[in-house]
Order: sequence, then C-alpha cells, then structure tokens
Amino acid sequence: MKTTGKIKMLFVFAIAMMFANNVQAQETTTTATNYDQGFRLGFGANAGYSTSDPYKLALGADVRGQYDLSKRYSLTLTTGYTNLFVSKADTFPGQTEGKDLGIIPAKAGFKAFVWNDQFYVMGEAGAAFAVSNVDNTRDKTSLLLSPSIGYATKYIDISLNYTHYNHFDRLNNNGSLGKGVGQVGVRLAYGFEL
Repeated sequence: MKTTGKIKMLFVFAIAMMFANNVQAQETTTTATNYDQGFRLGFGANAGYSTSDPYKLALGADVRGQYDLSKRYSLTLTTGYTNLFVSKADTFPGQTEGKDLGIIPAKAGFKAFVWNDQFYVMGEAGAAFAVSNVDNTRDKTSLLLSPSIGYATKYIDISLNYTHYNHFDRLNNNGSLGKGVGQVGVRLAYGFEL
C-alpha cells in the first residue's frame, strides 16, 4: 500500500472514531443554577511606568462598566484619562522641551475568572485618542491593546496590566523616531453592582 493510501486510511479511521464516540449520547437531567446576570460599575486609579522613551511615569483614572455573562465571564467597557509624563532631558527631534502626552482610551474587553472566582485574566482592545500636547505631525489616534491579570472582591479590584499604543511616536535608542509606546501599570478600583 502506498503512503497516500495509508494516510487516507488513517484519516477515515480517525473520522469513524469521532462519530463512534458521539453515538453513545445519553440524556441526563441536571439542575442548573441560574446566575443573575447584571451590570457593575467601577472607578479606578492607575499608576505605571512607560517602557518607551521619552515617556517615564504614567498616571490616570478610569470608569469601567462590566456586564456579567456568568459567574466566571464578563464583558467590559472602559474609558478615562491617562497622562504619560516626559522627563525634562528627553525630547522628540525638533522640540526644545519635552511635552507630556494626554490620552483618552476607549476600550472593550473580556474578563475570565480562573481561580476561586476572584483571580482573573482580562484582555482589552480599542482606540486611544491623544488630547494634549500633540502637534500636527504626530498621530492623534492609536490602536490600544491591553492584557491584565487581577484580583477582585465584591467591591475592590486590583490588577497588573500592560498597555500598548500602536501608533504613538517613541524615541529609539539611536535618537530616531519609532512607532509604538508601551506602559506597565497597576490599577486599584472600587466597584459595585447597579
């Protein structure tokens, strides 16, 4: 038997096993507990450090709406304000002094509780709008991606996150301009059910 014939035979055997496995379906009766889906609102403060020059410190505040799909999974919408501070020594080419970057993020996310219904992982994506100290030669809007891990109770939410702004300018090690600014931060928030 040729090699292709053997591969076809293995393929047919694998499909037959998949169907055979599904033939023994049983009807079981289970009592499902109904989880009350609902909305939560949280107010947070953020502090962090930029991983991209010329920015150093990052401070901000946000408001997060959360819709609980189940006890373990939630959808989120977040906005607020973040300021990336520039050290006085660092400037972009053509600038005489460094200018901080003010950003308003608008992001949607998915939160999954992975341990004890308190520890979670979350991913967010959206847009970041530069609102202060941006001249006409720089991008004013950027794609924003932000993974995070955290711990939440009924009222308190503490998380460690990384945020990447894909289109904002940064200084490379050789002093030239590049794209993509990152920041590592901690978020402390107070939340409640609506």
